[in-house]
Amino acid sequence: MLDPRSDPSLIKAMSTPAHWKTYQDSLTRYPELGFSIDTSRMDIPADFAASLATEINRAFEGIKAIEAGEIANPDEGRMVGHYWLRNADLAPTQEIKQQITGPITELKAFAQRVRRGEVANPKGGRFENLLIIGIGGSALGPQFIYEALGADSPLKTYFFDNTDPAGIDSTLANIISTQGGLSKTLSLVVSKSGGTPETRNGMLEARAAYEAIGLDFGHHAVAITGEGSKLFNYAAENGFLTTFPMEDWVGGRTSVMSTVGLVPAALQGIDIDALLEGANAMDQRTRVASVTDNAAMQHALAWHHAGNGKGEKDMVVLPYKDSLVLFSKYLQQLVMESLGKELDLDGKTVHQGIAVYGNKGSTDQHAYVQQLRDGVANFFATFIEVRKGRDGASVEVDPGTTAADYLQGFMRGSRTALYENGRKSITLSIEEVDARTVGALIALFERAVSLYALLVNINAYHQPGVEAGKKAAGIFLNLLSRVKAALSPDDLTAERIAANIGADPEDVYHCLNHLAANGAAQLHQGSSPANDTFRAG
Repeated sequence: MLDPRSDPSLIKAMSTPAHWKTYQDSLTRYPELGFSIDTSRMDIPADFAASLATEINRAFEGIKAIEAGEIANPDEGRMVGHYWLRNADLAPTQEIKQQITGPITELKAFAQRVRRGEVANPKGGRFENLLIIGIGGSALGPQFIYEALGADSPLKTYFFDNTDPAGIDSTLANIISTQGGLSKTLSLVVSKSGGTPETRNGMLEARAAYEAIGLDFGHHAVAITGEGSKLFNYAAENGFLTTFPMEDWVGGRTSVMSTVGLVPAALQGIDIDALLEGANAMDQRTRVASVTDNAAMQHALAWHHAGNGKGEKDMVVLPYKDSLVLFSKYLQQLVMESLGKELDLDGKTVHQGIAVYGNKGSTDQHAYVQQLRDGVANFFATFIEVRKGRDGASVEVDPGTTAADYLQGFMRGSRTALYENGRKSITLSIEEVDARTVGALIALFERAVSLYALLVNINAYHQPGVEAGKKAAGIFLNLLSRVKAALSPDDLTAERIAANIGADPEDVYHCLNHLAANGAAQLHQGSSPANDTFRAG
């Protein structure tokens, strides 16, 4: 690897005056948040915003209407209220305001009782582990917050975030290996409807694990769900410790500042007031109808310019801090589920979207920065700089140089090396990773997503593609049951079984292979898939 202090090409690049005036013109700072955004390396023309004046005005008016309570998800007749979560005074009704403030008071009190040992496992002793059972935003948000802010948490936290049985077994083994084990593990089951199959499966797997060692799952469980949902009723019937509400005007990918994210964060000892305050402060700064003072609109315009308003460039998120490693994964759902749409608001086919990926710096310099600099120019980068290296003094790894100096050098060096080769980037800077700045970063991207969607005339708050996938999965599971019932002691081909039940032979073949791999059928492999035969296991 090149030493950033001695590589001649890098020194030359860094010593060249780098558009000093452009940098100053392209920098927006929010001193009260320790935050700045630099779009100077995106090469956005000075008249670009003026050329989109109509769209920008539509976006500013549109986000104002969303915050006022306009129906933003017409498919489900729902408002979109995640902005109210950090400022309940913005809620359109007193009832909704109470739906925000009431649970916060209750969850704080519950978390204190757990941490003091007043809510404990029935076998005695306070809870030492936390198992969060959810999918999508119900897991991604809490995972990101825990990784970013939970280093000193009194509860070691684990996740069931998929319906992969091997993954579930691995997580259970890790929990069981802790000193407290499963008996000192509190489980949070998170599902708005209670009907999400992955979450339900994870809950039933967890319940079986508790019961296998003689424990009542309900005495270790908390539900976060909609009132009257399947999970709500299940929790009541099975004696869960408590239930927290999940409102229908909060979408999964923007739920991290609702009970979905706040309950686990409070249990982990994270400062949820600072998290909410940071988000609210960023909301306020990016609520202004001014391109030059609004970091979220600058973000949205940079995305628009990079991808020609059609998502032609991917976004590579490169945070230079280990604790932010999951931020790119969190943003994948927020950005891609919100912006990945086939139709615009006028019903025209547009196939919008921005692909998001990333890891962390300087790890990326040993992974895929080589391609970013020299390969296909199909992306723009978002660098996230954390100015403070660590609390306390640092050792010198070289004379006069610390590990934090190297990290800064690698970030600035990568940014320069990419730009020299025509690769564009945005740089976000924060002072340190704490609850307030994490809240601000989340709010920044939430608002950027809203504004970009309005710029390109799509609905950021429905997800027909996700629903289509769920329906297709349901069809497959129905077919799987029919195929299993059609097995016999005789060897049968997929085509024969398909003819017997009136189904597509390829779909039947995949069902049969799944059944064989999991002990429910026996496979005798032939010269081709058409000659493979299956019998009841």
